[in-house]
Amino acid sequence: MFYPKIIIRLIHINWVLVSHGLDEIVFKTHLFRPIRYFAVLSPGYWLKPKTEPRAVRIRRALEDLGPIYVKFGQALSTRKDLLPEDIADELVKLQDKVPPFAGSIARKIIENELGFPIDKAFAKFDEEPLASASVAQVHAAELHDGRKVIVKVLRPDIEEGIYSDIGLLYELARIAEKFWPDARRLRPVEVVAEFERSTLDELDLLREAANAAKLRRNFEHSEMLYVPEIYWDYARRKVMVMERIYGIPVGEIQQLKNNGADFKLLAERGVEIFFAQVFRDNFFHADMHPGNIFVDVPGKYIAVDFGIVGSLSLTDQHYLAENFLAFFNRDYRKVAQMHVESGWVGSSTRIEEFESAIRSVCEPIFEKPLKDISFGQLLLRLFQTARRFDMHVQPQLVLLQKTLLNIEGLGRQLYPDLDLWQTAKPFLEKWFKERVGPKAKIAQLLKQIPDVAEHFPEIPNLLYKTLDNAANAQKRADNQQRELAMLRQQMDIQHRNTLWSIYIGAILIATAILFR
Repeated sequence: MFYPKIIIRLIHINWVLVSHGLDEIVFKTHLFRPIRYFAVLSPGYWLKPKTEPRAVRIRRALEDLGPIYVKFGQALSTRKDLLPEDIADELVKLQDKVPPFAGSIARKIIENELGFPIDKAFAKFDEEPLASASVAQVHAAELHDGRKVIVKVLRPDIEEGIYSDIGLLYELARIAEKFWPDARRLRPVEVVAEFERSTLDELDLLREAANAAKLRRNFEHSEMLYVPEIYWDYARRKVMVMERIYGIPVGEIQQLKNNGADFKLLAERGVEIFFAQVFRDNFFHADMHPGNIFVDVPGKYIAVDFGIVGSLSLTDQHYLAENFLAFFNRDYRKVAQMHVESGWVGSSTRIEEFESAIRSVCEPIFEKPLKDISFGQLLLRLFQTARRFDMHVQPQLVLLQKTLLNIEGLGRQLYPDLDLWQTAKPFLEKWFKERVGPKAKIAQLLKQIPDVAEHFPEIPNLLYKTLDNAANAQKRADNQQRELAMLRQQMDIQHRNTLWSIYIGAILIATAILFR
C-alpha cells in the first residue's frame, strides 16, 4: 500500500527531473506524465538554464534528489564502458564534489558531539571543506601536538531523507514482487533490505572508525595498501577524526603519469587487494569508487571512507572461491554443479544444459585483456542466462558484486591490458592450498589440541554420563514399548467388547421385530 509520504516523494522525484529538463525520463513513467504540465507553470522551471549539457543536468538532478541517488551516480561513474563518455565523466564529480554545507554548521555539529569547544580539540580547524560527499564532508585540522588530521562530519538532518527513499524502495520492491514475473528470482525486497543495512551503517561514524581500525590491522606493514590511523579520543557517532593522508586521486590518470606511477603494478595489486580482503580476511571495503582511493606512487594504494564494508558466511566464501577457481580453469561443469549445490539455481536444473550456457557466455572473454572485453554485452548475456535457468539473486552477495564491478572499472582506467584471470588465479590457488590442503588440516588439528587438553580430565566423567544416558534411554524405550503393548491390548479388548455389544443389540432388535 502506498503511504502519502511515498506518493509525495515520487512526485518530488519526477518534479526534480522535469525541473532539470529531463522530461524524457518522466515520460517513461506514465503515471507521472501530468507533472510535466504542472512543472512548466512554476517559476523555477523557466529560470533554470536549459542550455546545460544533458550530463550536467543528470548530475545536478541526482545531487538534488539526495544521498541514495548520489551513491547510484557514483557507482555508475566507474563504468565508462557502460555509459556514454560525457555522462560518465560528469558523474565522476559526484565522488567528492557534492555541494557542501556551511563550515559554521560543521563546527556546531563537532562541538555538540565532542561536548567541548572545537579549540580544545584542535590547534587549527579549516571551515572550508576539503571534500564533500553524499553522506558527510571532511575538513582539514591540526591537533595540539602538531599532527595533521581530517575531521569527517555527518551531514545535518540526513537521516530523514534516507529513510524516506528507503521506504520508497521497499514499496517499489513490493509492487515488483506482486506484478513482475521475474521478481521471485530477483528477490527485490531482500536486496533493498541489504542495501538499507549498508546505507544506515554509514550514518554511524563510530562504526566506520571501527571498520577502518580493523582494515588497518589487516594490512599492517603491507606494500599494497595503507589505511590511515583513527584518533579514538575524538570519535563520535556524527564526527570522526583520522590521520590526514597525501596521495594522488586514483582517477587523475594524467597526474599519475606525470609522477611516474606504475600502472601495471597498480592494476595487479588492485586485484590482489580485492581477493585478500574477501578470502584471506573475509572483511572487504565495499565502497571503492575512485573518490575513496588514492595512490602513493609508484604503486601503493591509500584507502579512505570505510562506512560500507562487507563479509561473507563461511559457506558463501567457500562456494564463491570454488566458483572463481573453476571459472579460471574453464571447468564449466564444476561451475554449474556448484551453482546447483549452493542453491543459487534450482535442483531440477540439468547440469549439462547449464554448463553449455555458461561456456557460451564465458569462453569468448578468456585470453583477452580488459580493454577487449565488452562488459555491456557480457552483462546482457549473463542476465539472459540467469532468467533462462531461474537463477536467484543472492542479496548477501550484492555488496561483493558492487565491489567487484568497482575494482574492474578501476582496472580498465589504470591498465586496460591487465589479464584479470592470470592475476587472480594464483592467489585463489594459494588460498585453497592454505585453507583445505593437508597442511591446513594438520594445522587445524594442532590448533584444537589446547582445547582438548583443557577438557581431558573431564573425559571419564563425560564418558560415564554418556553411557549412563544411553542406558537410561534404552530403559525408557523399553518401558515405552511395554506401555504401548499394554495400551494396544486394552484397545483390542475394548474393541471386542464393543463388537459383542453391537451383535447382542442387533439380535435383540431382530427378536423384537419377529415377535411383535
